[in-house]
This record gives sequence, C-alpha cells and structure tokens, in this order.
Amino acid sequence: MSESWVLECRGVVRRFEEGASKLTVLSGVDLEVGPAERVAIIGASGSGKTTLLQILGGLDDPDEGTVSVGGVHIQGQSERTKGQLRNRYVGFVYQFHHLLPEFTAEENVAMPLMIRGEKRADALTQAATLLGKVGLGERLGHKPGELSGGERQRAAVARALITRPKLVLADEPTGNLDAGNGQHVLGLMLELNSELKTSLVIVTHDHSIAARMDRVLVLEDGRLRDNG
Repeated sequence: MSESWVLECRGVVRRFEEGASKLTVLSGVDLEVGPAERVAIIGASGSGKTTLLQILGGLDDPDEGTVSVGGVHIQGQSERTKGQLRNRYVGFVYQFHHLLPEFTAEENVAMPLMIRGEKRADALTQAATLLGKVGLGERLGHKPGELSGGERQRAAVARALITRPKLVLADEPTGNLDAGNGQHVLGLMLELNSELKTSLVIVTHDHSIAARMDRVLVLEDGRLRDNG
C-alpha cells in the first residue's frame, strides 16, 4: 500500500447467494482515500454502498480483492486483530446511533478508549472534552433515552472520533434526522475532520451532503466511478 493513502482497496468483489444463483453486488471496486480527504459515495438503493462500507471497515470480507487501512491489510487477520485495527484506525457513524442505553453519553463516548486499555478516569476526561466540542458538555450524565435524536447522533460522532482514527466511515449519518439537525451533525463531522485530520468516507442519498465533500463517487453496476 502506498504511504500516501489512508485507505486503499483493490479489485473488491462481493457475491451473495440467492437460492441457487449468486448475486454479484460488488464487481471489482478500486478506491484510494488520502489523509484528511472527504469522499462521498452515492448510488441507488440496493447498489451495495453499505456492503462496501462494511468491507472497508473490516466488518465483512470480500470474495476477491484487498483492503488496507493505515498500511495494514485487513484480509486474513484474526477477528481479534481486526477488532484492534478498527479500534486503532477506524471510526464508524451509522444512521442509527447504536449508543448503549445503560451507559451515559460520557461513558458511551469513552468506551473505545477503555476497550483500548486506557484508564477509566482518563477516558472519561477525553470524552467530556470531545462532548463539549459537539455541544453536549451539559449532557455528560444523560443516558441515550434522555437525549434528543440530534443529541444522540452528535454523541455517536464523538464516539467515532474519540480515538482520533485515521479514517471515519459514515453510513447515512444524518438519514434519521430532520434537515436542521442533519446539517448540524454534518457540520460537526466536517469541523472535526478538519481539526483532527481524519479522512472521511460518507455513504449518502443526500446530494447536498455529497456536494460538501472533496470527491463524489457513484457506485453503479458494482463499480465506483467519479461523479465528475
């Protein structure tokens, strides 16, 4: 992998069995993402965008091809090693926040650091600082059920960025929010992307989001092409 790329995938193919036949969702995807680059991936529903994102983050394996993050090949690694690579290099933001309901916002955001082995007190301090940056400094002790939809998604963004990952993968991160909250969350993601120099790959149906990225790619017929 070239050192100039944070993420590099080559010839990624993914097939799924449908009865007696096989459906090819990805048919040779190539992608390179540079440091601090913002990339949007758009495409029709069912085109394979989420499948691609899961492969890029090591949550699913391709049938063919390779993916490297931070200079490390994901394929062939044990599940434990993949988990360590994700914790070190990759942050995820989904359409639904996936916060743990029994923990506070501060504890949810600190969790990736504690999984990494950092002391609880240090992890909570860093989480409180980052939650302050996303406008939740007064909501540290609130559990997800006590937060609004926009607040929960801001906490999810903070959790994705707490480890200062090289790469953030976001799957429709504003898709569950109204327009105002969606723009607020996107603005925070772009602000933190700029501040932390984290590369950002966003899968979205929203062309107004795509327009704010450095590059827009279209997933069509199993391949990525430049949107021009």
